[in-house]
Amino acid sequence: MNKSQDTKRQALRILAGATLIAVVGTTGVAVAQPVAKPTIAPPAIELEPKALNILKGASDKLAAAKTLSFKGVVSEESPSRLGPPLVYTSRYNVTLHRPDKLRVLNPGDGSASDLYYDGKSLVAFAPRENYVARMDAPPSIDGALETALKKAQIYYPFADLIVADPYKGLSDGLRVAFYVGESDSVGGTKTHIVAYANDHAFVQAWIGVEDRLPRRLRAVYRTDPVQLRHEMEITDWKLDEPVLPETFKAPEATKKALPIPFDSPTSVSTAAPK
Repeated sequence: MNKSQDTKRQALRILAGATLIAVVGTTGVAVAQPVAKPTIAPPAIELEPKALNILKGASDKLAAAKTLSFKGVVSEESPSRLGPPLVYTSRYNVTLHRPDKLRVLNPGDGSASDLYYDGKSLVAFAPRENYVARMDAPPSIDGALETALKKAQIYYPFADLIVADPYKGLSDGLRVAFYVGESDSVGGTKTHIVAYANDHAFVQAWIGVEDRLPRRLRAVYRTDPVQLRHEMEITDWKLDEPVLPETFKAPEATKKALPIPFDSPTSVSTAAPK
């Protein structure tokens, strides 16, 4: 592989960010988890109406918001050489305007990576390394997220919260949902604690009693033999507040950045001549 190909592959990995790390979403579906057989049988179907009502209330409120923004801090365990897992943390600043505008700023502990979607195009930008990838995109946030995943393995742990119908994804394959109780210790507000599970994951959620907004999500994937934990804290919720159109435009700095393909981090090395 020559230097140019190696540079492109490194850039694509940066823009993909933490895509291949397990996902903490409302559905609890791991998009990029290692393939493995569940070690135990799927749980029997047991759905408590109170738990479902809380989950649906949160989903409906998010779906009804014309604009929304929030901050997310994601902590994900990863195996270490010594046995006990290490924890890696990512930060996200998210703003959207339904149905076709989204901005995700990911300052991160490592390489920063930002995504801009204005209803027509997707722009992925690594500001520190000065790489940019562009492509045409479908006219909806759901379509843009799906395109980013398929083309470049870009997936966000909060994706299930910002799609057009969060409850549809959450309830698909749901086997268990039960109410745990209330808490005053999360998000600076009183929350309901709900646990739910499907064939892929067990999720515990803290959802505001008054505002019905998710404050914390904690997941363990059933196919993970070491049962690593993935957690997301969500703060600074703002719903239906004015958002300027230029928020979703890629910054001027992207015009001078090094262009690279909007593609999978592995595609360059696969296609490279031996």
